[in-house]
Amino acid sequence: MALFTFSGGVHPNDGKEYAKDSPIREYLPKGDVVLPVGQHIGAPASPIVQKGDKVLVGQKVAEAGGFVSANIFSSVSGTIKAIEPRITPAGAKVNSIVIENDGKFEQVEFQAKPYADMSAEEVKEAIKEAGIVGLGGAGFPTHVKLAPKDSDSIEYIIVNGAECEPYITGDYRIMMETPKEIIEGLNIVLDLFPKAKGIIGVEDNKKDAIKIMQDAVKGESRIEIAPLKTKYPQGAERSLIFATTGRSINSSMLPADAGCIVNNIATIVAIKEAVIDGKPLYERLVTVTGDAIKNPSNFKVRTGTNINELIEECGGFSQTPEKVISGGPMMGMAMFTTDVPAVKTFSSLLALTKDEVSANEASNCIHCGRCVSVCPQKLMPAKLSVLADNGEFDAFEAQYGAECVECGCCSFICPAKRNLAQSMKTGRKQVLANRRNRK
Repeated sequence: MALFTFSGGVHPNDGKEYAKDSPIREYLPKGDVVLPVGQHIGAPASPIVQKGDKVLVGQKVAEAGGFVSANIFSSVSGTIKAIEPRITPAGAKVNSIVIENDGKFEQVEFQAKPYADMSAEEVKEAIKEAGIVGLGGAGFPTHVKLAPKDSDSIEYIIVNGAECEPYITGDYRIMMETPKEIIEGLNIVLDLFPKAKGIIGVEDNKKDAIKIMQDAVKGESRIEIAPLKTKYPQGAERSLIFATTGRSINSSMLPADAGCIVNNIATIVAIKEAVIDGKPLYERLVTVTGDAIKNPSNFKVRTGTNINELIEECGGFSQTPEKVISGGPMMGMAMFTTDVPAVKTFSSLLALTKDEVSANEASNCIHCGRCVSVCPQKLMPAKLSVLADNGEFDAFEAQYGAECVECGCCSFICPAKRNLAQSMKTGRKQVLANRRNRK
């Protein structure tokens, strides 16, 4: 079986064994839910409810604050308790709608026009109204992705089923348990771009998922399954586009500039639910995993659910973790508290008994070149990190530092244990800020 891949990358321990065989379980929150108005890239949503209002499951509680923004819906029935700043998994304080959960989960009646009677614009409007964002973790509003400048130029709709980030298994379980919904969602997107072909990329460490998806696309002339070589960051947008189409993009381009649109597996399912079922986005798959979790599990979680409830549902910690991460170990963010809500972009809670990264002691660069060999963008992280650390951002930009995708491969492979990725992130953010200020 020929495998699609890209240049560079690393092979961290994938940790999938902890939760991959745990079927999806629906979890209903017991306590209050907290809905930050910024659960997506772009402008925050604006609350349309007030303290004391009664709400139902699926009721809109905040409207998109612009085109690049997303609606937010209540995930429980109950009463608006407060609208105030609360901590998110990223550690920031964000204005949030706090709902006192009445435990009844009474919902609005979802309504959807028969798909056969919907125009392309009505489909896009249904996706926009449902508040769908990229569920792989980035949180980019999906309706914006589906509105390129030239729809006729789109040749590929690529579905990211790689799930290359270690430990996380939510997308894998979706493929194993609901392949039909994936195909339905992808066909909806393909109908918006009649010239496009659908490609579902799945890493070959998920051979059973590849087989299930191949069976699911039999008879689908517009869709194919692309088995991907298991390598991190295979699921990164640029890597995935190159692996499946041979096309390249850079920091000044969008995937649409290369004739591609990329969506995560879970996002495609959410599109199906919005268009066919009339259901807005108020729940998502969350993996709770790691060697410090008693019973690692995959949950269908209502947005706003307190993460401590999920830990408790897994039986708690087997021992006190040294490190807790929102997301995976390569691109996730360390958390200083678990008393935070599961938001649209929260894919995983990873609890580790040992904080190996903090235990590392950095030493001088030994000029081995390993960071260069694994960089998927063919950059020189050792050199660029020094420029960033010294504030030489013009030189950083001249040496293509802005092309960094912040994957962390350089830090992972560095025998001197230098924090290359952190320096690269700092430099890239400053360069992008400088570009905005020059406009």
